[in-house]
Amino acid sequence: MDKPAPKTDVFQANRDRVAPLLKKLRADGIGHMIDGKIVASISGETFETKSPVDGTTLASVSRGNAEDIDRAATAAALAFKSWRDMGPAMRKKLLHRVADAIEDNADDIAVLECIDTGQAYRFMAKAAIRAAENFRFFADKCGEARDGQNTPSDEHWNISTRVPIGPVGVITPWNTPFMLSTWKIAPALAAGCTVVHKPAEWSPVTADMLAKLVKQAGVPDGVLNTVHGFGEEAGKALTEHPAIKAIGFVGESATGSAIMRQGSETLKRVHFELGGKNPVIVFDDADLDRALDAVVFMIYSLNGERCTSSSRLLVQASIAEKFIEKVTARVKALKVGHPLDPATEIGPLIHERHLAKVCSYFDVAREDGAVIAVGGKTHDGPGGGHYVQPTLVTGANAKMRVAQEEVFGPFLTVIPFRDETDAIEIANDVRYGLTGYVWTNDMGRALRVADALEAGMIWLNSENVRHLPTPFGGMKASGIGRDGGDYSFDFYMETKHVSLARGTHKIQKLGI
Repeated sequence: MDKPAPKTDVFQANRDRVAPLLKKLRADGIGHMIDGKIVASISGETFETKSPVDGTTLASVSRGNAEDIDRAATAAALAFKSWRDMGPAMRKKLLHRVADAIEDNADDIAVLECIDTGQAYRFMAKAAIRAAENFRFFADKCGEARDGQNTPSDEHWNISTRVPIGPVGVITPWNTPFMLSTWKIAPALAAGCTVVHKPAEWSPVTADMLAKLVKQAGVPDGVLNTVHGFGEEAGKALTEHPAIKAIGFVGESATGSAIMRQGSETLKRVHFELGGKNPVIVFDDADLDRALDAVVFMIYSLNGERCTSSSRLLVQASIAEKFIEKVTARVKALKVGHPLDPATEIGPLIHERHLAKVCSYFDVAREDGAVIAVGGKTHDGPGGGHYVQPTLVTGANAKMRVAQEEVFGPFLTVIPFRDETDAIEIANDVRYGLTGYVWTNDMGRALRVADALEAGMIWLNSENVRHLPTPFGGMKASGIGRDGGDYSFDFYMETKHVSLARGTHKIQKLGI
């Protein structure tokens, strides 16, 4: 049996793979995909996208505005009827072809995502495969997208069915952008909607790849259109466009509020997956070794740039000192490095502005009276990019800004609690409500806490493990609506009621 290649060999292989991809990317640039054609912006304007690893320019990107969005929305509207009316078996076949194309290009997607976002290869190597799984899962649901209910009454048969809502806008974030784009686009296409996709301007590279792979798979022109640009230009135009019937958005809560305002004039349906300040609650009777693994993984993986990260560690006071010692040792041992190195656990942050934001919380922690037990500084990483030390803050209380505000980086705040009631109160005392994680071997307590937490998703004795049929979404400032399984179709489709009379009910007579 062949031995696995040494990690250093994988690192070099990743560099060898990405080099020709970057050469082509820089030569070709990134244009919009509208009605099946790669086009420049009508204005001719562009912007540069740079790598967080070393600040080098990756590509010149077409800078879309309202004119480009109008062109894309028109294409989506024209393609809608034929895509809606296509048989579900054919739609299923095409979406499986998209999944095949993603899998065939998974290695290229992974290394480009590393260079474009700074995410570590150990995580991005799996992201493209998860993206393919998203397409396969929803492809297989094409046949049930229109399913409804039969609810008979005395004099009528009442049935419901679902129909696709129309052209929709999808606005996706810069953290794990390829996978999250498929998480939104795949169910929209499976439902029979056409899509205008506005990717994050900080991570346009793999969105360009996705548009090309969808076309390569044979999906008809105009079904998926991609317009690059800035939120205040292309994004705003998309949320306001009258041909777009709904907006699915993943990103910051403040941006979600702006999108809701912008879409109000056209009464757009909105689906938001927004920020989080998620608690992981560790009781003194938990399996502490497994809890430790989960605590460290769920905040320091993906550079801490994930909405579901458990950025607040609530640990029972009776075990707090020893547990914090173990967390401290693990955080000090985390490897910060080049994202293409498979040994790297934390790569550079996405952008210099985001690096500045994360670093600003070092001063906030100190000003509030907390203690930076580990980190609290930038890191001199390979390439001189946007690296930061993984940071652990202790001595905090629930009212401090580091316990209330989303940092969105490798930044963990520890808060001790007394008992179950205290843990629930601290966990809920934030404006967010996306996820919660609970570690205890008392199943009665686990269920009580799960019921009391103000969060849309809760994992008991587990880190975040996604199951595609289950609902994904948050409460409070963390979002509106749910993704996953049939819940996605509830958003991308309208429910229609049809009542069939038996012909025997009495009809009142007027005007006799």
